[in-house]
Amino acid sequence: MQQHFWKRWSSEYLSLLQERSKWRVETSNIKVGRIVLLKEDNVPPLRWQLGCIQEVIPGGDGVIRVAMVRTATGLIKRAVAKLAVLPIDSEIVGTLPLPTRGVCSEQIASA
Repeated sequence: MQQHFWKRWSSEYLSLLQERSKWRVETSNIKVGRIVLLKEDNVPPLRWQLGCIQEVIPGGDGVIRVAMVRTATGLIKRAVAKLAVLPIDSEIVGTLPLPTRGVCSEQIASA
């Protein structure tokens, strides 16, 4: 039952978080300070790392293509297509115990 739940959650809910708007409506670029899941192809969803966007790297057209993500193990450079932005209010991020060593909460509090 747990495997069925995680399979549906990762294929249905997370795909909505990563939905491409290329053919629909243009959306805003990913922003520094957002909390994301780092999607891994050969790792179960329970093992996906949680991270915080530290820096964004735009492509030649001005659209963000790559982001530097702070995780519990350090900084990772990752394509935006492999990130799932979590729908979390920036106001409550400072009160959440995140495994990112508090880097995002400090940045949001100072903003």
